[in-house]
Amino acid sequence: MKKTASDKLTLELKNRELTGKKAKKLRKEGLILANIYGPEFKSQSVSVDSKVFAKTYRTARETAVVYLKLNKDEIPVLIKNIQKHPVTDMILHVDFRKIDLKKKIQTGVPIKVVGASEAVSQKAGVLLIQSETILVEALPQNIPSHIEVNISIIKDIGQEIKVADLKKSDRYEIKTSPEKVVVSVVEHKEESITPDTTAAAAPEVITEAPVEDEEGAPAKTGETAATQEKGKPTEIKPEAKGKPSKPEGKPAENKPATPAPKK
Repeated sequence: MKKTASDKLTLELKNRELTGKKAKKLRKEGLILANIYGPEFKSQSVSVDSKVFAKTYRTARETAVVYLKLNKDEIPVLIKNIQKHPVTDMILHVDFRKIDLKKKIQTGVPIKVVGASEAVSQKAGVLLIQSETILVEALPQNIPSHIEVNISIIKDIGQEIKVADLKKSDRYEIKTSPEKVVVSVVEHKEESITPDTTAAAAPEVITEAPVEDEEGAPAKTGETAATQEKGKPTEIKPEAKGKPSKPEGKPAENKPATPAPKK
């Protein structure tokens, strides 16, 4: 990324011939795959150094004009559609939207919350952001980096700020519906947790064995040996009452019998 005397952002790119799976090796070389597209412009596959792009994006985001240096051409674009790896958050692909500096365009601009609300700081309200971006129309060089939303005007819980309440500018026109809610303050509600006493009142009785996920898989924690056998119900037998621990007719102690007296 370079800033010229006119304070414009520039980014050097390279033509990319590899596409599809073959283009993956470019990522291993520290390059990001990208495309340039736009009205009356033939889509072009390019690549850009990942570190250089990251530095440029921190400044430009998706609202500032970036001038792409490709061969001997200088192409004004906006950065769009950044694709990232779901785990590593590494940038995989970027789209550059070619623009005409003399024509107005529509694009989304992020909001920036400023100020402090009494409804939040003094009345324990919760601030809800309901619209993260606002659609504006402007010449590319007049697109704002963000639109401020001053929440200090919210004094009570239940109040909200709509698009119609936002500050106007002669450099751009807001195209989002004026009735759309941007932020609001709602009452904080604590979830009450009621202890479940019914579950503790009666012991759990497993009447049928669960089916195993895979053949030969061990029983899950808490399963009895009987539940490990597929398709067989667990039989729960009540403990016998009044039954002696040893067979009837046998003495409790192993003592010799007393001989009967002779007549």
